[in-house]
Amino acid sequence: MLKPRLHNCLLLTSLVLSIPFVVLFIMMGPQLSTEPPLHIHASSSLTFVSAATGSPAANLLKSLSPEARQTLKNASHAHSAQRYSTNTAVSLPTVYHFLPHLLDDSASLRPAYLYSKGRADVSIVLGIPTVKREKQSYLLGTLQNLIENMNEEEQNETLIIVFIGEMDQSTIQFITKQIVTTFEAYVDSGLIDVIAPASSYYPDFNRLRITLNDSLERVKWRSKQNLDFAYLMAYAQSKGTFYVQLEDDILTQRRFITTMKKFAITKSALTNSYHPPWFILDFCQLGFIGKMFKSTDLPYLITFFHMFYNDKPVDWLLVSFIESKVCTNDKDKKQCNQEKAKYWLHYRISLFQHIGTSSSLKGKVQRLSDNDFGSLLSPNPPATVMSTIIPYKDYSIERAYYGETYFWGQPPKSGDIVQFTFEKPIQIRRYFFRSGNLKNPLYRFYNTTVEVLPAVSLSKYAYFWSTYNSTTDGYLIVGVFNVYGMTHGVLGALFGAIRGMRLYVHSDSENWVILNTIYIETRI
Repeated sequence: MLKPRLHNCLLLTSLVLSIPFVVLFIMMGPQLSTEPPLHIHASSSLTFVSAATGSPAANLLKSLSPEARQTLKNASHAHSAQRYSTNTAVSLPTVYHFLPHLLDDSASLRPAYLYSKGRADVSIVLGIPTVKREKQSYLLGTLQNLIENMNEEEQNETLIIVFIGEMDQSTIQFITKQIVTTFEAYVDSGLIDVIAPASSYYPDFNRLRITLNDSLERVKWRSKQNLDFAYLMAYAQSKGTFYVQLEDDILTQRRFITTMKKFAITKSALTNSYHPPWFILDFCQLGFIGKMFKSTDLPYLITFFHMFYNDKPVDWLLVSFIESKVCTNDKDKKQCNQEKAKYWLHYRISLFQHIGTSSSLKGKVQRLSDNDFGSLLSPNPPATVMSTIIPYKDYSIERAYYGETYFWGQPPKSGDIVQFTFEKPIQIRRYFFRSGNLKNPLYRFYNTTVEVLPAVSLSKYAYFWSTYNSTTDGYLIVGVFNVYGMTHGVLGALFGAIRGMRLYVHSDSENWVILNTIYIETRI
């Protein structure tokens, strides 16, 4: 009598204990009719687990790194697919493999903010990433400079995309309002788009790997920049024929759009067995500024940036991409550079100049500037040039003004000047002076002002000029060299015609001085 009863008890106990496993098996089993792609299935699994509020499984999943979560999802999916799937298609990698955190939010790739009139099918798209800077923002000045250096025809075949790489909505709204208010007509015409990504587009930057022996803050900064560039390129790729990467703190040259377009068309037409298709057209020697790509090539860069965003800065990744594309292990560095030069073509001079000194990375100071930018494309106006600073050898101020060399002089004394007297009065749109260089960074102007001499007496427009300090000999002080030896400014139309311009030194210097950029742009 005991054996049948014991047998029944054991059977009942086994049945009760097996119920949870059966339920779990049913819930985890795939739908045999259709099997969704990897990222959709994994996303559903994640949503299901997360729905169990406060459950140990949900807490455990959240505590794992994105790589560990992806491995777990792939393992569970592969197990069920291997046993039950009838789909024989091969699953190729997607963005979700490189950025698995995107699976946490179905809206991670949708813009958090987009202000656009829908302009597309343009010749050139200009991409400008920007963020909130602690000290000084250059964005509005950069946009003003770009627009002023385009004529109406160029504006109609161009799209400027401002990418706001911020996660705080109030900051995004503030920057957007500044753009829309300042450039309302150009935003309404469709020339300017403003876009910001969803905060879920970014990973947990505190979980990044430390690479290149950089600090965590620097790794976070450059990794985010890589993701920003990739997002901006992804949005831009369907908007135009060519894409040009810029930054939010630059100056450019007049008719730069036409110059770039002609160069791109010319180089594209020369493609043959001796001249392979170009991949980069370079219009600036600095970093990632002024790099042009065919929009059809952007997916390669986007994928590459997603794969290695945690490993290197974006300009290093660009070099690595080209070297991977054209260099071989059995050739030396010289031959590699020769091959790269076939795909990475440089314009004869720079169309863009970097002017920012306040980096988006806290504590980082930018001293980068391009020596090839300046008077070669837009000659300075005819003038009589002189300086009381004694030049070194043939490095005279006259030769520097006309783009033949740079000015190199003995240590300036208080009261020394660099004087430009124009052959006839001109209207100055903007100016840019840069002293010092990479080899001699201390050879720069200290405590030096930029002054202009109006063609009419100061009293005639006293209501306007009273806002500027003036000198006893009738000059208006319009600028001053900063601590990095640079100065730039824009003069409004109310200044009228200008007879002369000078740099005035207010204190003795212990160092020699180098003035390597003299750029005076006139109004048409």
